[in-house]
Amino acid sequence: MTSAPPACGQDGWQHAAIARIEADYQRSADTHLIPLPLPGYARHGIDLYLKDESTHPSGSLKHRLARSLFLYALCNGWIREGSTIVEASSGSTAVSEAYFARLLGLPFVAVMPRTTSAEKIALIEFYGGCCHFVDAASEVYDAARTIARESGGHYMDQFTYAERATDWRGNNNIAESMFQQMQRERFAVPRWIVVGAGTGGTSATIGRYVRYQQHATRLCVADPEGSVFSAYHRTGDASLTAPGSRIEGIGRPRVEPSFIRTLVDRMEEVADDESVAGMQLLSGLLGRRVGPSTGTNFVAMLRLANAMRDAGEQGSILSLLCDAGERYLPTYYDPHWVERSLGDCLAARSRLERLLAP
Repeated sequence: MTSAPPACGQDGWQHAAIARIEADYQRSADTHLIPLPLPGYARHGIDLYLKDESTHPSGSLKHRLARSLFLYALCNGWIREGSTIVEASSGSTAVSEAYFARLLGLPFVAVMPRTTSAEKIALIEFYGGCCHFVDAASEVYDAARTIARESGGHYMDQFTYAERATDWRGNNNIAESMFQQMQRERFAVPRWIVVGAGTGGTSATIGRYVRYQQHATRLCVADPEGSVFSAYHRTGDASLTAPGSRIEGIGRPRVEPSFIRTLVDRMEEVADDESVAGMQLLSGLLGRRVGPSTGTNFVAMLRLANAMRDAGEQGSILSLLCDAGERYLPTYYDPHWVERSLGDCLAARSRLERLLAP
């Protein structure tokens, strides 16, 4: 048997780059599925779970997306040796893409609003990336395209490619992992899966997988105040715009190409004070800090669980612990910053605590 000649040139570099990403994946374990001990729901036959995406090497759910985007771009021939990688991101995607850019020895530029947390900026710089700041979230797209064009690099464009870069049929995507980890639970097929949407890639992957596997699970997207996705889901008008979310990582001022509204069964609009109150309450239940987008998810979970309890329904509800709260200590965990930026959250916290009452 004659072996193939060794790859050389750009093909050789791209093959080696894909091999590095696959080796990194092989070194990584799956993320944990954490049950939430909430007696007020459990005794009514309602179980809540969080898939802890904060344990990825780059610290968030976006590690999965960044890996998929890099592999997608490499296999399409869009990234070459020495390419500058550019991304429009409010933080976590940029952190994860900076991780993979360093793995491949590529320069990385993150285009983001000036309001992005200092902790995320520091993490991007730790992985060797640099940050380009704009004044408004709506400006990130054009700025990223310009930097990529002028540098001769590649604009990853998570908002367009997130829904197509991940294999929604399986291949150990987040949906397949969820269902495998639920197999021995008392309600193995969830009644609801709750996610937030930034690009829409995660909701698209889960929604498609659920339909492909013919599960009865329904998909709920928790949408923060100021985001356009809820209005788009109601109307189907892709030209709509909104002010933008103040909850980092989820919600958008415009309808993103990766958000597929027909895959979403229900939208839950969550006010900023509720997101922060949910973050605080869940952190207390877990004994560890979670990020604000996880708080948004938790509020939607509690609303669904409460509706199920009132209707006498049983089943499980899954959502995501998107990232750790340590990234937000000077912002969402600073009472003065919260009061100044988002207002008083005490009333919202009291409402959520009443939902948890037995």
